[in-house]
Amino acid sequence: MTGVIVLNTDNTTLHTVSIKHAIKMLVREVAIVEEARADHKIGPYPWPLVLRLIRYVKTTFLYARTPPWSKRGVLRRDRHTCAYCGHSAETVDHLLPQSRGGRNTWLNTVAACRRCNNLKANRTPVEAGMRLAWQPAIPKAYTVG
Repeated sequence: MTGVIVLNTDNTTLHTVSIKHAIKMLVREVAIVEEARADHKIGPYPWPLVLRLIRYVKTTFLYARTPPWSKRGVLRRDRHTCAYCGHSAETVDHLLPQSRGGRNTWLNTVAACRRCNNLKANRTPVEAGMRLAWQPAIPKAYTVG
């Protein structure tokens, strides 16, 4: 095991931390040991495997807001796959071209290979006769990061 699991007060898993960070949490008394390695101690503390927080941490902020648009985020969202031909994508294409008022938004951009991006040029996919393999969507904050 590479880290120590941190649980919220309702026993939902929040994340993992290093052993050093876990000991600091115990010293600050923000967590208690739920599970420890048998016969192993770090100073006065048992070697923790699982910690549970003393106070509840509200986590809805992780899922509530939309992440800011970025080229890197679009490529991640589309798994570096061209939305037109399915090959490896290295750039972003605007469905409504920027020269015609298209903006950098999640719903107006898709990942594209350079060939398809150049083929589509300054047109919409319909005008270029190109079909999208999927419709762009606004990602959740935790999927882009």
